[in-house]
Amino acid sequence: MKIKAYRRENGRYGIRNHLLIMPTSVCAATTAERIAEQVPGAVSIPNQHGCCQISSDLALTQKTIVGFGRNANVGAVLVVGLGCDGIQADAAAAEVAETGKPVAHIVIQDCGGTLKAIARGVELAAPMARKLSMQTREECDISELIMGLECGGSDPTSGLASNPTIGYASTRLVDYGGSSILSETTEVIGAEHLLAARFADPEQREKFLGLVRAVEDRAISLGEDLRSGQPTPGNKAGGLSTIEEKSLGCMYKAGASPFSGALNYAEEVPGDAHGLYFMDTPGQDIDSITGMIAGGAQLIIFSTGRGTPTGSPIAPVIKITGNPETFEKMPDNIDINAGRIISAGAAVEQLGEELFEMMLDVCNGALTKAESLGHREFGIYKLTGTF
Repeated sequence: MKIKAYRRENGRYGIRNHLLIMPTSVCAATTAERIAEQVPGAVSIPNQHGCCQISSDLALTQKTIVGFGRNANVGAVLVVGLGCDGIQADAAAAEVAETGKPVAHIVIQDCGGTLKAIARGVELAAPMARKLSMQTREECDISELIMGLECGGSDPTSGLASNPTIGYASTRLVDYGGSSILSETTEVIGAEHLLAARFADPEQREKFLGLVRAVEDRAISLGEDLRSGQPTPGNKAGGLSTIEEKSLGCMYKAGASPFSGALNYAEEVPGDAHGLYFMDTPGQDIDSITGMIAGGAQLIIFSTGRGTPTGSPIAPVIKITGNPETFEKMPDNIDINAGRIISAGAAVEQLGEELFEMMLDVCNGALTKAESLGHREFGIYKLTGTF
């Protein structure tokens, strides 16, 4: 099966063609935003980290923003640093440049302040934008697609309708040679043994189980119980009573495919080993989506029972709900009403095919509702004190 996408210098394909203005720290974020505002087609990310972080969090921040720059949906990158940041602009730019795509960097302190840095940034970014505007989509196999799977604001309809629909589409993609990523470690607790049985590689199975144990151990080390935050108040109001109940619904997004491996947060999906993966991400939707996109996901499918407007700076987010009332209340935000499985007796397979067709349309350039509304949420997972 074929889609049309943008071919990158390293042979990967992106379904979007963004010019990314990438700040290395919160101190450079406003300057990066001002540059992006002056260059048509450019987007920036509101990086709130990168300064005075402990080593593990700093390394994860760098890995995440570099992963965004390396993502195939990005055609060119301008890295913006302050100068005294924990992440140096030239080092981040060098990692992104390994992909072969056009990359440049500026340092605000070296430029002589905000106004001069903005002027220099626009000077460098504008030719990149012109070059990207000349690129056209070309046919490629759907096996080039990496899809991230997310759920948020869950209620019982998520496990009954929208998550099984996503699972159907995920299995279809993997059968065609593509890749899917199941996320949210806190939302497999209680169901991890069912997922572990689907890992063919014992080493990857143990890595997955180790990731689940580690997130609980971190909470215990801080004197906290994960179950005090999972399910969330919104989940409980929607009808989910325990973390196990939430997890058993969440896992349906993984469909029927075996797992090819387990990934750390923002770890790149292997280019030569497609299939279904699990990524260690938190239950916070934005941070979780960010990690999967940093790992290479060009498209996100987001299941929500209670409703959410979430989008991303560089990847389209398709929103699907299993709750017919939510679809009626939030028509501006939700792309697919899988609640018809409950209200009209539609089959999961029927909705799964509809979702798969929408995925193809979005890959070929159709905008999701989140994109059309300009939703560009972004957040990076912190290893210390965040679960």
